[in-house]
Amino acid sequence: MASSLVSSPTSSFLKKIAFHKCKKQVSKKIVSVMAPQQSERKTYTTGSVKTGMTMTEKILARASEKQQLNPGDNVWVNVDILMTHDVCGPGSIGIFKKEFGEKAKVWDREKIVIIPDHYIFTSDERANRNVDILRDFCGEQNIKYFYDIKDLSNFKANPDYKGVCHVALAQEGHCRPGEVLLGTDSHTCTAGAFGQFATGIGNTDAGFVLGTGKVLLKVPPTLRFVMDGEMPHYLLAKDLILQIIGEISVAGATYKSMEFVGTTVESLNMEERMTLCNMVVEAGGKNGVVPADSTTFKYLEDKTSVPYEPVYSDAQASFLSEYRFDISKLEPLVAKPHSPDNRALARECKDVKIDRVYIGSCTGGKTEDFLAAAKVFLASVKGQSSDIPCPCDAKGLDGHIYSSGTWIWWEDMLADI
Repeated sequence: MASSLVSSPTSSFLKKIAFHKCKKQVSKKIVSVMAPQQSERKTYTTGSVKTGMTMTEKILARASEKQQLNPGDNVWVNVDILMTHDVCGPGSIGIFKKEFGEKAKVWDREKIVIIPDHYIFTSDERANRNVDILRDFCGEQNIKYFYDIKDLSNFKANPDYKGVCHVALAQEGHCRPGEVLLGTDSHTCTAGAFGQFATGIGNTDAGFVLGTGKVLLKVPPTLRFVMDGEMPHYLLAKDLILQIIGEISVAGATYKSMEFVGTTVESLNMEERMTLCNMVVEAGGKNGVVPADSTTFKYLEDKTSVPYEPVYSDAQASFLSEYRFDISKLEPLVAKPHSPDNRALARECKDVKIDRVYIGSCTGGKTEDFLAAAKVFLASVKGQSSDIPCPCDAKGLDGHIYSSGTWIWWEDMLADI
């Protein structure tokens, strides 16, 4: 049953299809964060009647040792990986010690990943204290995967430092199809790019996971986003997710799984898939997920020796809604202040003067992102002095590079292109 959408700059190439088991008229808006009440199924002589499951439902069913799960079910889930960092790590550790005892041991020292990546490169004593708490805890617990940082001054760190936690999780082989990965950061959903269930949790839940390896979760319903068409060379995955958020709003996926499929998604490398999943939380999503394929398996070849088993949505799986996009017709997008769903075409903002450009973060801090940014700067910054403000490319942006340390880094990056 098709339903129309309110007109928008890009809605001409979007079609929304809502799937339901009955022929009842469906509202154009998703107004409930709860799955509809499902009637109890009867057991017949041939055995229990089972319905198809989505990827997210299958992953959580396996992790909770259940044969069947439906949206709205509450289940205890076995956690494969728990990540925490210097923002929430100290609080999670404090709760763990309070509830389990000062001398208690974590449930599995090889399934905990700790990365200081927020409160670094600073002389602030409280920020440094947070990192020290992580160091002390990892020493006490003999945590195998603690990626420490040493400030070598001038914005330089030890060569083996891993950087942004969400990027490090992927690069160090902690993201694997079919698994459950939790982290004390809202953008932990990034790891869903690997075909796993990944979501952010609070300090209290993390403290409990540290002691038990389990967490209580409610199974979310799934929204499916089908993106087809050849992706223009001037687009990145950031444009795709901004288009989606612009359509459904920052509350459109509240406590829902967002599943990304289609020929366009299949053409994306792992870094771009991570960008896609990273921002599902900006739409209120519980998790984002991309089916694992040959691209996923190739990426993981030299990163993990841990066996994994990917899962895929059944053909008869029930999705709350399905959205379809023809990406070949999409234009570059921006999110204007002060919300990710304040979407606009980039060309509509050509007269907006930009004073500073921030490059990085967990959304855009991957190697592929820096290379893309370096190519933009290539024509206008190569050969300039580090003391001269450097204008951006011909698109009219007036960005500047402010520190000599950053400038030296850019020269190195540009030399590699």
